[in-house]
Amino acid sequence: MREAIHLAESGVQQNHGGPFGCVIVQNDSIVGRGWNQVIANNDPTAHAEVMAIRNACENLATFHLSDCELYTSCEPCPMCLGAIYWAQIKVVYFANSKTDAAAIGFNDSFIYDELKLSPPQRKIRMIGLESPEALKLFEIWQQKGDKTLY
Repeated sequence: MREAIHLAESGVQQNHGGPFGCVIVQNDSIVGRGWNQVIANNDPTAHAEVMAIRNACENLATFHLSDCELYTSCEPCPMCLGAIYWAQIKVVYFANSKTDAAAIGFNDSFIYDELKLSPPQRKIRMIGLESPEALKLFEIWQQKGDKTLY
């Protein structure tokens, strides 16, 4: 956790983004590091956890981190939580809570609220468009014999 906090502090001092840092550990060794780089990269998805997952996957040459643990300086936001589930990380340790983050201006509760709504009810308009071509692509994937499931 100390390393995650150190990465967060370093990122803030370099004006890379918000005060968030993360490490991913496998067998008591750090295999991935990340800190918030939203401002540095002009990338709203460059959160600490996402950056650490990308770094760990690159270092381990895999897209599953099921034998890894994640240490983050703050409870993950909805996007990062989704990435953690997709990476299949087995346990998450966090320091500050989402309530602590909201108190300093990082309030993501509106996203949790939006996820409960059906697409037509959300603040961002979401319109489903039926497409035979898109459906055909799903059929191709389903029939593909050499696909790698994830």
